[in-house]
Amino acid sequence: MATERLNRSLLVMEEIEETATLVEMMLNKNGYSVTIARTEEDTIARARSTTPDLILMSSEDEPDAAANRIREHSGISQEVAIVVFCVQTIPQGAEIQVGRNIYLTRPDNFNQLREFLNRLLSNSPAMKLA
Repeated sequence: MATERLNRSLLVMEEIEETATLVEMMLNKNGYSVTIARTEEDTIARARSTTPDLILMSSEDEPDAAANRIREHSGISQEVAIVVFCVQTIPQGAEIQVGRNIYLTRPDNFNQLREFLNRLLSNSPAMKLA
């Protein structure tokens, strides 16, 4: 199954270096190509240059607004899902859709996050394999 994801690129916005390294390592292990960004501005710039298949971001301050700003200013397709993870305002284990292809999640563990990402990528029209 990992071979199906080899060409899928994820852009991860995480300001804490240790967390970014851990998320990158886990996603790489699962066959994704990962680009790390530290700030919203960095994420916008990298989204413009890498055209990710999905953006995974950590943001506690108005997470849906940050996701909308990234989408608007980076010019990425509306089909690209943006997932905001570890949002303290929702229950642990929850996944909530807050906009078109914008989701909030607070996974219990990495397996839950990985399955959620797999589900989003496999359901995305842009992600259908030829």
